[in-house]
Amino acid sequence: MRVSVSWLADLVELPDGITAEEIADAFVRVGLEVEEIHSPPSITGPLRIGRVQEIEELTGLKKPIRYCQVEVGEIAPRGIICGATNFEVGDLVAVALPGTVLPGDFTITARKTYGHVSDGMICSVLELGLGSDHAGILVLPPGTGEPGDDAAPVLGLGDPVIELAVTPDRGYCFSVRGLARELACSLDTHFGDPAHVGLPEVDGEAWPVRIDDEVACRRFVARRVTGVDPSAPSPWWMRRRLIALGVRPISLAVDVTNYVMMELGQPLHAYDATALRGPIVVRRASAGEKLTTLDGSVRALDQDDLLITDSSGPIGLAGVMGGATTEISEHTHDVLLESANFEPAVIARAARRHKLPSEASRRFERAVDTDLGPFAAERAASLLVQYGGGSIGEGRTDVGDPPALEAVAMPLEMPDRVAGIRYERGVSARRLGQIGCAVELRSDTGNAEIVAVPPTWRPDLRAPSDLVEEVLRLEGLDSIPSVLPAAAAGRGLTTAQRRRRSVSRTLAEAGYTEVLPFPFISGAVFDQFGCAEDDVRRRTLRLLNPIDADRPEMASTLLPGLFDAAIRNVARGMTDVALFHIGQVVLPKQEQSSVPDVPVDRRPSDEQIEALLDALPEQPVHVAAVLAGQRERAGWWGDGRAASWADAVEAAHLVAEASGVELRVTSATLAPWHPGRCASLWVGKWVVGYAGELHPKVVEALGLPKRTCAMELALDVLPLTDLRPAPVISPFPPVLLDVALVVQDDQPAASVADALREGAGDLLEHLRQFDLYTGDQVGEGKRSLAFKMRLRAPDRTLTMEEATAARDSAVAMATERCGAVVRG
Repeated sequence: MRVSVSWLADLVELPDGITAEEIADAFVRVGLEVEEIHSPPSITGPLRIGRVQEIEELTGLKKPIRYCQVEVGEIAPRGIICGATNFEVGDLVAVALPGTVLPGDFTITARKTYGHVSDGMICSVLELGLGSDHAGILVLPPGTGEPGDDAAPVLGLGDPVIELAVTPDRGYCFSVRGLARELACSLDTHFGDPAHVGLPEVDGEAWPVRIDDEVACRRFVARRVTGVDPSAPSPWWMRRRLIALGVRPISLAVDVTNYVMMELGQPLHAYDATALRGPIVVRRASAGEKLTTLDGSVRALDQDDLLITDSSGPIGLAGVMGGATTEISEHTHDVLLESANFEPAVIARAARRHKLPSEASRRFERAVDTDLGPFAAERAASLLVQYGGGSIGEGRTDVGDPPALEAVAMPLEMPDRVAGIRYERGVSARRLGQIGCAVELRSDTGNAEIVAVPPTWRPDLRAPSDLVEEVLRLEGLDSIPSVLPAAAAGRGLTTAQRRRRSVSRTLAEAGYTEVLPFPFISGAVFDQFGCAEDDVRRRTLRLLNPIDADRPEMASTLLPGLFDAAIRNVARGMTDVALFHIGQVVLPKQEQSSVPDVPVDRRPSDEQIEALLDALPEQPVHVAAVLAGQRERAGWWGDGRAASWADAVEAAHLVAEASGVELRVTSATLAPWHPGRCASLWVGKWVVGYAGELHPKVVEALGLPKRTCAMELALDVLPLTDLRPAPVISPFPPVLLDVALVVQDDQPAASVADALREGAGDLLEHLRQFDLYTGDQVGEGKRSLAFKMRLRAPDRTLTMEEATAARDSAVAMATERCGAVVRG
């Protein structure tokens, strides 16, 4: 919403010398966000009002060019070349004489063109920096000034414009009236409400109106003006203010309705009364009905649409856009003004359904003051009479009975208690009165309270907390002290929090980059994964109001979000990716109960809290990683190495090591991993995750790079261990031994390693596989696995005999369990 400082000054007693920046600060103090201050356009030099005396149409050119004689208050008129055709002899225009510097550092000089000397320039709104309209030059209404007058004050070139971002809950601020009231509260000065004027007493109706849906249409006011001169121009002061607000002037009737809407916040619509057929009826659309709107589009109507109709059918989409059949034209002299109030949700749905946002719908869907209707209609009618001639009809139609806002009771000390400071006596009543509430102080129950009846333009004030917010923001949120609660001694991060940080740090040190992917997924992703129909990951919770309609379900696995991040990085040229994410997944219970309603005006009971917690799904923390491209980059040091399933498994080992647990790896089959390159991750007797290379079909379906690998592990399932005590380090030297075993091809290496660990006993400090060989030397269907063993005793130096015995015991266990044979 834009507003000019001069318009605000008409409604608020501004302090002398106040600047636009200080006004913007005042808006910020009461909670309004200022997006930009549009300073007046920088124009220096002689800018004059001119009157066109003569126009010569130049011929033989590819585009219309005119040579104009323009009177600018000098002895002789000036000859000026102009390509615009929207003005006539006798019109007043803005003329930049030679030496004038227009916005954009554009200097005007006398120059010869098209066979004539152009001694200046006739300016458009865009060239003057007043707006974006460049359809033609700026034609000033008669009486705006005399030729030769300085054009700067007439054009309002010294009037800054403040642009604010208005939140949806403060629809009353989509008007100069609402913004001026907020500014007056911030500056603690007088505010003159333009809507608080006396309404003339009238008898009868301006036009018969019937409301069939009184919920969707709360009020409908109509006022008729006859004998309007359709050629009468809008006054320049009105056009100037509309241009400052970003509204293009069109005609007197349209400009008046737009002006009143911007001033008061009440959208209006003007009908050509001669085109109306019978009574106006406000009703819902019927099946198959269509409407041609003012933009020329034929729109198929939905039965949820609210229509303005007459005997001929629909003549307008209520609160959104009028119909073409009753449009104001250049011949309209009989105008019927509509000033209605509609249910916000109905208008919002219609505007989105037809993809037809408008200034009117923007205000209706944020709620419009239900009392504004007759005032806005009377204001618009008087402006039409003042500048377009004619007379106001004898009757005024006013149908509908909008519901009154309920009184809200607030304990007198509540603002003090919420803010943590003590306000002066009477502050709450004064501030609530400033925003328009009818305030009464009561102490019947022994505890003093303020009872406030919200004004009709503040339907958002429904609870005591709303009143508290008004008092606090008007008194200044910056006056509320910020006090950091003292941390209780002896507390710090929990063991789970320390583990999460340790895992994150370990993966980052290993070259992985942490990302925060979108936390919601589409159920179709499990089809792309190739998951079975009974896969537990398919059981998800669906959001009632999803942020992304294509991803309406809460994630039961971290992989889809990580895959999206990998695809996005690769698409932007990062072909070698190693990403990880630690976050919650949502796992519904087998019998998921509905969430109970709990009170918000007091603390729920213990039983209600317990029922609420029982209704929540399980939300364990997982850690996942994805790799693609080169894991070790090529360079002068070597050819590099592509990421493989082993790197995904190694990432899982890093997580386990950082968590202080030992991970066991076995082969597995689970979508979306490749059946022959998938490992299940075990801690004790429980599977805690999977790692490996993705199935080629999954890679193709998702658009991932070839041979993409991934790992996902349930971090909360890992047992918590306290890693703070320093580990016991043996001062005695180790004994390093190697062993190579030949096993069948289908024998998992992890099973062989487990057997070696168990057989070696407590003396085995570390075991690592360092080689795998297949070939003629070991025979067909077999392979050789080589391991390094580090043996050490905590209290003595091992002898070679002890170390050899431990190795032989380990080999014997591998032979017994896995059929391993020592390679010769």
